[in-house]
This record gives sequence, C-alpha cells and structure tokens, in this order.
Amino acid sequence: MQFQDWLRSLRLTGGDGKSEMDNLKTLLPSLPSSFSLSSLSLSPSSIIGLGALASLTTYWLVTRPRPIQPPCDLQAQSISVQVTVLLLAILTNSNMFCAGNGPCLGFRKPGEPYQWISYTEVAERAQVLGSGLLAKGCKPNPQQFVGIFAQNRPEWVIAELACYTFSMALVPLYDTLGLEAMVHILNLAEISMVICDKEDKAESLLKNKEKGVTPTLSCLVLFSPFSAALLERGRKCGVEILQLSQIMPPKPQDLAVVCFTSGTTGKPKGAMITHGNIASNTSSVIKILEGYFVIRQEDVSISYLPLAHMFERMIQVSMFCHGARVGFYQGDISLLMDDIKTLKPTFFPVVPRLLNRIYDKVSATHHSFLHYAVRRKQAELSSGVVRNNSMWDRLIFNKIQASLGGNLRFILTASAPISPTVLSFLRATLGCLIFEGYGQTECTAGCTFSMPGDWSAGHVGAPLPCAMVKLTDIPDMNYCAKNGEGEICIRGHSVFRGYLKDEERTGEALDADGWLHTGDVGQWLPNGTLRIVDRKKHIFKLSQGEYIAPEKIENVYTRCVPVLQVFVHGDSLQSYLIGVVVPDPEVFVDWAKERGVVGSYEELCQNPDVKKAVLEDMTAVGKEAGLKSFEQVKDFYLHPEMFSVSNGLLTPTLKSKRVDLRRVFSEQIAQMYSKSPV
Repeated sequence: MQFQDWLRSLRLTGGDGKSEMDNLKTLLPSLPSSFSLSSLSLSPSSIIGLGALASLTTYWLVTRPRPIQPPCDLQAQSISVQVTVLLLAILTNSNMFCAGNGPCLGFRKPGEPYQWISYTEVAERAQVLGSGLLAKGCKPNPQQFVGIFAQNRPEWVIAELACYTFSMALVPLYDTLGLEAMVHILNLAEISMVICDKEDKAESLLKNKEKGVTPTLSCLVLFSPFSAALLERGRKCGVEILQLSQIMPPKPQDLAVVCFTSGTTGKPKGAMITHGNIASNTSSVIKILEGYFVIRQEDVSISYLPLAHMFERMIQVSMFCHGARVGFYQGDISLLMDDIKTLKPTFFPVVPRLLNRIYDKVSATHHSFLHYAVRRKQAELSSGVVRNNSMWDRLIFNKIQASLGGNLRFILTASAPISPTVLSFLRATLGCLIFEGYGQTECTAGCTFSMPGDWSAGHVGAPLPCAMVKLTDIPDMNYCAKNGEGEICIRGHSVFRGYLKDEERTGEALDADGWLHTGDVGQWLPNGTLRIVDRKKHIFKLSQGEYIAPEKIENVYTRCVPVLQVFVHGDSLQSYLIGVVVPDPEVFVDWAKERGVVGSYEELCQNPDVKKAVLEDMTAVGKEAGLKSFEQVKDFYLHPEMFSVSNGLLTPTLKSKRVDLRRVFSEQIAQMYSKSPV
C-alpha cells in the first residue's frame, strides 16, 4: 500500500457517530511498516495532505472535550469515621471555609498571647456596624456626628471605620475634657449617639441628660455588657442603651428563620434555623463544587419553588454570595415554561416531578435516531465529558435545550427521589451538569450531594462537609446498620436547633447526642454514596404482615405514560393495595384512542375498559421496576382533577398530603375495599 493511497483513505468524520480521534486511532495502525519519511518521495499533493492531517490532529488535541476530574475517588466518596474524633475536628475548626486576610488589629487578655482580627474581618465588622448605626437613626452624610467615648481598643477603630464607610463624622470624647466641655461638644455637634467602652462613662453621659443639659442625646452603645440598673436609668430619661453586639451581625448560633414544615400529617412544626446552619450548608455546597462549577455574576436562576422552604432559599443565598441574578416567575405555574424561555436561566433548581414531565414529553418521541443519540451522549458522560456542543446537540438536542432557555449550565434536583432512567436521559439531552441532593428542612436543606464527575444514578451522593451521616437499626422493618441500611441520621453544623415551642417533637427528632432522625431509610453503596430506599414515617403493614413503602411505589407508577399522579393506600386489615390515579391530560385521550377507546378526558376516567388498560400498564411497569406482587395495586380510582396545593392535596413542595388524600377519597377507598380486587 502506497502512502498516498493510505492518506487518501483517511475519513476524519465517521458516519457511525465516533469522534474524529476514534477514527484516527483506527486508521493510524494501518500505516505500512516499511513506511519511512527518509525513503519516501512525496508529491506536492501528498505533502499538502500530510500537512492537513497534522493541522486537523493538532486542532482536535486543542479543542477536544475534556472530562471533569472528580475531587475524590468515586469508588470511595465517603468513609466510615470515629464520630467523636471528626466532630471534635469540626468544632475546633469552625473557620474551615473562611479565607482570612493578614492580621490587622491585635488585643490580649491578662497573661494570654495576642489575638488578631484580620483586615477582612475588620472591614466586614465596620460595614455591619455602620449599617446598625443607620438602623438606629443615624444619617449617611458628613453632617451626622457620632461620638465615641472609650479607651484605645479594636472596637474604637472599627467604630471609626464604620462612620467613614457611610460618610458619617466621628467625634472623639475623652475624660480630661471635663464636664462643661463635654456638654458643649455634645450640644454643638447635636450628637444623638455616643459609643462607650464602659458603664461608668455611660453613667456620666446619662447624668448630663438627666439634668437636661444634653437634650439631643438619645442612644448609648456600649462595648461591654451592662447592668439592668443602667438600662432602667436610660429608659427613664429617654436614652436607649444597647450593647455593641445588638447592632453587629448575628452570631452563628443566633436564630435566623423559623421555617414551618408544611407537613403531610399533623400540625406544621416550626424548625428553628440559625445563621450558622445557613452559612455551613451554603459553604459546603460551594466547597464541593469548587473547581468544577463556579457561579458567575452573569449567572441567573429562575425562582418558582416556594421561598417559604429552605431549598429555594439556599439556592438564592448561593447566588447572592457570587453577585449573580435571580429572576422570579410570574406566579402562575402554567406559565413557567414561558418564563424560562424568556429569562434563559443558567441555574435551574427543580423537583423530580418537573423533570419527569420534561422526560415524558421528550421520550414520547419514539425516534430511533433520538435514542441512539442519547446513548452516544451517555457514553461521553460515562467518561466524564459534559457538553452541549457535540454533533448530537447541534442536530437533535438543541431544540430540547432551547425549550429551557438554551443557556442552562447547572440543574439541581432535590425534594424527592428521581428515577435513574430519567436522570441519565436528561443529563444526556440537556448537556449540562445535573446534580442530585438529599436533605430536609431540619438540616437546613441538603446533607448529601452527588459528586462532580460521578454521572451514575440511583443514589443521592455522599455527605456534605457540614454533615455526618449514619444509619441506625429499624428492627421492625429488618433494617440493620451493620448491613449498611437503616434510618438516616444527621449531625453537624447544618442541623437545626429544634422546633419552636415544641419540646416533645424536638425530642423525637433530635436525640441526646445531637443526631437528627430523618425518618428516611437509606442504604450505603460500596462507593460510599447513599441510596434512599424507604420512608419510615409512611410505612404501613398489610394484614399478612408485609411492610409497604407507598412513596417508593408511587414513584414507580408515575413512569407509566398515561399516569400523572398516584396515591397508593393500604390498610393493616386488608391484604392488598389500592390507589387513586390522576391521568395525564396531555396524553390520556390519545393514549386511549390508540387502544380503540374514544371519549373526552372525563368520560375516559369513568370507562372500565380504560381503567383496566391503565392497570395493566402500571402492573407491567411495576414488575419491570422490581415491585413484589404485594406491592402492586389491585384496584384504583381514576380521578380527573390533579392533586395540587390549591385544593389542599399537595404541600408547597409538591409532596402528597396523605392524611388529606385519605379523607377526600374515603368513600372511594371504602368502595374499593368492599369488593374483591380486580
């Protein structure tokens, strides 16, 4: 074979979907063994061809997609640790996520070495103290005079910088001025606020106020704690007495928000979330993504999940930390897709229910070319490459990506389990990072997070840096921690303080060692990731003693084409399951027509033949997903109206309100159990 013939045989773009380099790797070994540049007489066209090959090879090497390198060994994403040792390390390293500056202001206590406040912290304290002064009535202009009556200490300088930050003027006061001079200064500058270091200085200022000689004085701020007597004395003469910490930023242990869980049973519980909870949870996610996904100022998130819940709030805190944007939907969920197309978000927080709808619409296109393209993209994912500029994206997936604005870089799904099939499919078609997290309000938001570079599915990742996770035995359900399964328990800086004015339920959630008992059942996988397998709270027994996890079954059944929503119900006096099924109005009529049944959506819900066909479809999907016979529903009621927040059947986070569903459909439930199963 002549070199010229071999060169002409090269085809840099294969028709089998392989990359250019795949083809080169196949062709290069075919180079004749006798080939030698020194003995070869090349024609001009051959030289040009060789140059073209070299150029293309160089171009490919420079522009080829590069896989994401995971931050840890994906086969060991979490490790078993001695809890007390790790907790001690965390507690003694509370600034693990802070990036301090050089030392700026130093101070010491008797017999102790100097402690230092960094430049960064000094600037931050000055900013917040200045904000506190404004909140207490000071005006941000040079005509606003603020007195300071104290000895040299770091707070003196911080107070000075606070005034400068907001264009206020500082007026230093000192003991040797004398009473008459002090009164003159306070009145001449019309000083309403004075910052003091000790109680005796505050008392001397109050004495002048009581005499009526300093009428403008209205507020004293002390560096140190003060007596109740001083507070009362100030109240009597119209002077507010505050400690510096009261107008400084809150401490990590201070309460930030009381987030009432919507609850699927019973009255809502007020989860007390601290500033430290929020900071640790946010910084943990940022730390996990460091080097793989950095939020930029030009990033924008679509806000439609309820702000009354922590998931959306933590997303927004993360965006604000990086100066990014948050665009709000119009308030009508039916217009959400239009809002997304207009906003073109780069960051998309979702719940699995929404991803399921997207998957159903896309996968309904039974085009062999589509599914082949998905497999090719999934092959790239398995090697760590995430992109939206491949040939398959340009030919097929760009329309799907455009329906979500066309700019997505990051999707985070939480709130409920998502099918591995759906997750893998959307990672391929959307061409962006899709992570899955797990958590609950009581641990601020997330406690586990899928690792960058791990594009497998069927788990919720490894513990975040802010959380320790362990599994505990559930004897009644035959779950044993020694087998790597049991109730998920969480401890760490993101775990809440308890429920507001509810010691009993706080004691049920938090044990004596500070572990939060989630009520979820988990399983450790060999690579250190966590899989959610059951829900302890909603587990019930059938009459034959079999335990049922209804939410797991419902997640399986929603994979059926005609099914939009499912409520699975069981009774300890009954031997089988029943349910309530809401058909998908967008596909139900056509689906029934394909099976020879014609009618309106409402008419089809009452048609026994349609019901039988739906049951067969659900049973087949359930069997394929591995549901046992006793986990399959034997009868159900077709309901034409969606479960929603407005009709009281879903929580604001779109979870089924099981107590209300049982009440609303009590008549249908009784009727189904009054007859033999279908």
